Amino acid sequence: MASTMDAIAEGARRQPPQRPTVGLVLTGGGARSAYQVGVLLALTELLPRARNPFPVIVGTSAGAVASCVLAAEAHHWRRAVAGLESVWANFRTGQVFHVNPTHMLRSGAHWLLALLSGGLVLSPPKALLDNSPLRQLLGTRLDCDSIRRSIARGHVQGFALCATSYATGQSVAFFDGRESIPEWTRSQRIGRRTELTLDHLMASAAIPLLFPPMCIGREYFGDGAMRQLNPLSPAIHLGADRLLIVGVRARRAGGVGAGSGTSRTMPTPGEVLGYMIDTLFTDQIYGDLEQIERINQLVHEAPFAARGLRHVDTLMLAPSIDPSEIAGRYTDDMPHSLRALLRVIGGRDVSGYQLASYLMFEAGYTRALIELGYRDAMEARAALVAFMSGERLSPRMTAAGVAQAT
Repeated sequence: MASTMDAIAEGARRQPPQRPTVGLVLTGGGARSAYQVGVLLALTELLPRARNPFPVIVGTSAGAVASCVLAAEAHHWRRAVAGLESVWANFRTGQVFHVNPTHMLRSGAHWLLALLSGGLVLSPPKALLDNSPLRQLLGTRLDCDSIRRSIARGHVQGFALCATSYATGQSVAFFDGRESIPEWTRSQRIGRRTELTLDHLMASAAIPLLFPPMCIGREYFGDGAMRQLNPLSPAIHLGADRLLIVGVRARRAGGVGAGSGTSRTMPTPGEVLGYMIDTLFTDQIYGDLEQIERINQLVHEAPFAARGLRHVDTLMLAPSIDPSEIAGRYTDDMPHSLRALLRVIGGRDVSGYQLASYLMFEAGYTRALIELGYRDAMEARAALVAFMSGERLSPRMTAAGVAQAT
C-alpha cells in the first residue's frame, strides 16, 4: 500500500486545483487496445468541446500509442481520436510485425539453428517477432515534438510513458510536464523527466519475448507492464485528482480455457503464453484500484490518521464481452503464417483465442472492438459525464464492465 500512498501524499502537498484534474490511464493490451479507441470515440460525443478533457495522460504498452497521439494533438483532441479510429479500423497485422512467410521461416530457422548449436553458430534472436513495421508506421504518423508543444501551451499538464528497465528491474515512468512536477523515487519505481521520443514509445510497447527490447541511454527497456506494481501511481504524481482507466480485459475473464472455469486438458504453450500476457497487462490495475479504495476509506473515516493523503476518485471501463470470444470469430482473417505459428504452439482453438486476441491486428477484429468500446461507453454515459464534470457517482450510475473506487 505504501507505494500508492506515497504518490497520493506527494500530490496532496501541491496546491489542489479548483476543479478536479482528470487523468486518463490507458493500459497495455496489444490488438485489444482497439477497445480503448472505441471508448475515446464515445467520449468525443459525450464531451463535445474541442478542448482536451484530460490534463494528465499516462500510457503503457499499446495504450502508450494512443496516449502519445492524444498528447501530441491535445489542442484538437477530437481530431486526434478520429485519426486513431481511422488507423485502428483499417489495421493489418503486417503493419505491426513482419508476417510474410519468408520472414517467419527465416526467423524460425534462426531460432532452431541457435538452439541446436548452443548459440555458437548464431546467437539467439532478439525476439520472436520483428516489430520494425510498427516503428515505421509510428514514425510517419506521430510527431513527438508536438507533445512538448502541447505542454508548453497548457493543453497538457503532465504526460508519461511507462517502461521497465532490464538493468535495474525498476518500473520507469518517462514523463514530461509542468516544471512544478518533480521527479520521484519509490520502491521499484521511479519517475524520470525527459524529452520523450519514439524510442520511449517503442520501449513501452516491447512485450517480453515477442518484441525486442529498446536501448535508451545505456539501459535496455521492455514493456511497461512487467514490473508496474502501481500502474495508477504515475498519473497521481503528475497531479491527477481523479482517474479514468480504460482496460482491455472483461472483468469476469482472464483464465486459461475461454472463461469456462474448467480445465479439460493440460494447457498448451500458446494458452500459457496468452495467460501470461493477459496477467501482465491487467492484474496490477485491479490490485491498485483496490488499494486506492482502501486509502479513500481511510481518508474518509480517519482523516487524522490519513494526514498528507487525499481522496482520489477512479472510474474504470472494461469490455462487457471477453475479447477472446470476439477474436474467435475473426481468426481466418489472420495472415497464414501467423495462423500456422499459433496452430503449432496451440494458440488457435477455442481455448487458445486469448493469445490471438492480443496479436490479431486485423480490421474485422479491431472494428468489432471499437464498436464494443463505443457501445460500453455509451451505456455508461451517465457515469462518464458525471465523472468528467467532477460529480460523485452513485452505484446506480455504473454499467456492465464499470468499476469505481469510492
